[in-house]
Amino acid sequence: MTLWHLLLLASIAVLAIKLLGYAVPPAVFDSPRPRRTLELLTVSLLAGLVAVQALGGDGGVVLDARIPAVLVAAGLFAVRAPFIVAVAAAAVTAALLRAFAGFP
Repeated sequence: MTLWHLLLLASIAVLAIKLLGYAVPPAVFDSPRPRRTLELLTVSLLAGLVAVQALGGDGGVVLDARIPAVLVAAGLFAVRAPFIVAVAAAAVTAALLRAFAGFP
């Protein structure tokens, strides 16, 4: 089995799981506990993705310009800045650190 076969099978599995989610009746999510669980699941998955992208490297933790950039974006989100402002400020922070402070 080649890599393309595995990729095709994984894509089909993801699509099947997504379609299975549409088969769940909406009444299941009407009570507060499942609704809160789904909200927290979304946040935790996003936080995990940010952590992996910001800290992940070649088999270990990498400390580079992405960490201060994520902190700047988090601070701007905390004061309710618009999304595009937070993203632009994080990008500028990372670029300046890489250009002038020698961060990788």
